[in-house]
Amino acid sequence: MKASQIILLLVGLVVVVAVGYMFTASESPEDYIEKIEKERERQFKYIRFNAESPLTDEQKANFTSLTFYEINSDYKVKARLLPIENKKVREVPMTDGSKERYIEHSYAEFELGGKTNKLLLLQSVKESDMRNFFLAFADETSGRDTYGGGRYLNVRQDGKNSITIDFNLAYNPYCAYNPDFACPLPPRENLLDIPIEAGEKNYSK
Repeated sequence: MKASQIILLLVGLVVVVAVGYMFTASESPEDYIEKIEKERERQFKYIRFNAESPLTDEQKANFTSLTFYEINSDYKVKARLLPIENKKVREVPMTDGSKERYIEHSYAEFELGGKTNKLLLLQSVKESDMRNFFLAFADETSGRDTYGGGRYLNVRQDGKNSITIDFNLAYNPYCAYNPDFACPLPPRENLLDIPIEAGEKNYSK
């Protein structure tokens, strides 16, 4: 067998193995829904029972559930990571008028709602893992079905130049439950002009 034929055979074998691995390692729709539901249950238990919950004791007594959009995998997107070359520290306004310091790390660019969107990824100045980011955003549902002050996501870089954003995991800041808490407001770059009908809805007392 010629060397060129051997190379082609090896390349073909690698492709077959890679495709087979992707098939077996891929997450089924049922597994994905179960994972999101478990996270939502964990979130409910934390808000209901944890000592650091933003709810007052009176609120806890009447608290029975959180409200979410139906799970929709279309809102799980793979975004291109666009690093910011000259990273700066931004003082992000809080709901009580104070400010909190974050590093402007990069942008996440993705397609959703029939258009290309871009969100600014912030990183706490105290963050030890450089692959973890804080994402605060608002969208066309804000102030209607979802909290007017925006929602949050904790995202983690999962590729050299990519990051997965799953809006089904979007959650409310503490100030959505209790105005006595101070929460970071979404930066102007993260005010989306499309509805994100995924994740947690507004808290109703």
